[in-house]
Amino acid sequence: MTTPTLSTERLSLVPLQPSDADEMATVLGDPALHAFIGGEPLDAQALRSRFERLAIGRSEDGREVWHNWIVRRLDTDEAVGTVQATAVPGAASAEIAWVIGVPWQGSGYASEAARALVEWLATTGMTTIETHIHPRHAASEKVAQRAGLTRTDELVTGERIWRIRI
Repeated sequence: MTTPTLSTERLSLVPLQPSDADEMATVLGDPALHAFIGGEPLDAQALRSRFERLAIGRSEDGREVWHNWIVRRLDTDEAVGTVQATAVPGAASAEIAWVIGVPWQGSGYASEAARALVEWLATTGMTTIETHIHPRHAASEKVAQRAGLTRTDELVTGERIWRIRI
């Protein structure tokens, strides 16, 4: 299954390409983005290598299908973040994630992009969609809720599972 371009009222979710790395190194370059997920920002070269692997669209063993998008404002074409979905063929389930650069946080872009992602996944036959959120990451919890996911009591490696069954 190919990764399509998705559109919302204010955003275009465009399939990620290695050529996006220079622009995205700036968008994702703030260390504050790693407060809950760990790690540190990647420079453009490391990000390009990562994007090259992701753009293939699947894990080496074929057990996972990857869909990755650059989130762009429709009015300016400016990149503001990323969204992703990882699906297991035949399982009808997907795990989603989002990252919006610090300058654009609080504008509703993450919620809008996550809703579009959930809606698209539903059209592909996915019946369960979930995300893992650090228990103190209130902003991501709001995004998950606005995208239709519900908080569960399940914890995986210290992160709370949020889920929707379609």
